[in-house]
Amino acid sequence: MKRILNYINGSLVGHSEKNIPVYDPSKGEIISNVINSNKDDFEQCINSSLKSQIEWSNVTPLKRSRIMSNYKNIIEKNMQELAEIVSIEHGKTIDDAKGSITRGLEVVEFACGIPHLLKGEFSQNVGTNIDSWSVRHPLGVCSGITPFNFPAMVPMWMYPISIACGNSFILKPSEKDPSCGIRLAELFSEAGLPDGVFNVINGDKDIVRMILDNQNIDSVSFVGSTPVAKYIYETAAKNLKRVQSLGGAKNHLVVMPDANINQAVDAIIGAAYGSAGERCMAVSVAVAVGDIADELVNKIHLSSQKLKVAPWTNNDSDMGPVISKEHKEKIEDYIAMGVEEGADLVFDGRNYKIQGYENGYFVGPTLFDNVKDDMTIYKEEIFGPVLSVVRVKDYESALELINNHAFGNGTSVYTSDGEVAR
Repeated sequence: MKRILNYINGSLVGHSEKNIPVYDPSKGEIISNVINSNKDDFEQCINSSLKSQIEWSNVTPLKRSRIMSNYKNIIEKNMQELAEIVSIEHGKTIDDAKGSITRGLEVVEFACGIPHLLKGEFSQNVGTNIDSWSVRHPLGVCSGITPFNFPAMVPMWMYPISIACGNSFILKPSEKDPSCGIRLAELFSEAGLPDGVFNVINGDKDIVRMILDNQNIDSVSFVGSTPVAKYIYETAAKNLKRVQSLGGAKNHLVVMPDANINQAVDAIIGAAYGSAGERCMAVSVAVAVGDIADELVNKIHLSSQKLKVAPWTNNDSDMGPVISKEHKEKIEDYIAMGVEEGADLVFDGRNYKIQGYENGYFVGPTLFDNVKDDMTIYKEEIFGPVLSVVRVKDYESALELINNHAFGNGTSVYTSDGEVAR
């Protein structure tokens, strides 16, 4: 069985003999093992990053930009391969996978402009005989701890800019779908990036602790659940690192009485059930304002029934499986809790079976109506294909509902003027 190693100093390496199984979520079968790195692996990684960063920081921004531009072209040429790597380990459809890589590629494109972006500022005569100017310097060794749901896009939010600015970067991808991070690093080497500037280390929470505690790592970027985001922020900040730590969300879509219902439903279906709901910007709450609720729920119900849930290998698939057996069970527990707390279960996605893929981690689109703000399915992030419809009397009530939510984040409002993002 294939064993996925670390990518350090331009080579696939690993000292640890321990493994973590990697599953095909469509089949529920182990398809490979990824190294569960130990202290020796981490020391090799940090030493490589420290050494390479000194030399890389002295490379001109123009030359860094040329390497980044080459990298962009190489990613575009390998788009299909990268998308399949994502789909095999994560389960999302090929179109979803390609879309996420394209979003990440936009950051690579932005990083190509680094010679201009790194320009400092100059102010003459800010005081008597005093001029002021700024000079930008690399931080040193930066790191990223990324989630399972976007194994290409989220890392690409982090490392292209960091590396373009003259830093070295250590990526710790999710152990659930680690292969894409390795392949992205290999392609960067192919583009001309010096060995050791971009290293990838695999493992579990022990590697995360090493990253947070190591004094040679200057910054940490994280995307994941809220409790872990809080831990990452507190621990890294305590160790005097620069930190950006993004946690969970509960996004609402408000449908006003004068809205084009069909247009709103199309948006809700894609936002709630796309990528099996496993994205932090998924719409998990539809807020029906006034007397349009019955029509809205009925049309969401009819549209959700038309969605095809299937493995990524099926070209007609609208939605693949969720990432793991444990996550499937967690989502189904939330659905059961919604029923117990009194919400109306309009469409139930539990016990979803596909011929030939009976052991896959599939959850069908699920719809609740008459959800109240004190229910667990409303208060907590489910991170699955579960949509809650909340009915309110007016726009002010909708605003109050969203503003009072602990995880209220992105909001869209549908009116006669179309969609308005908030």
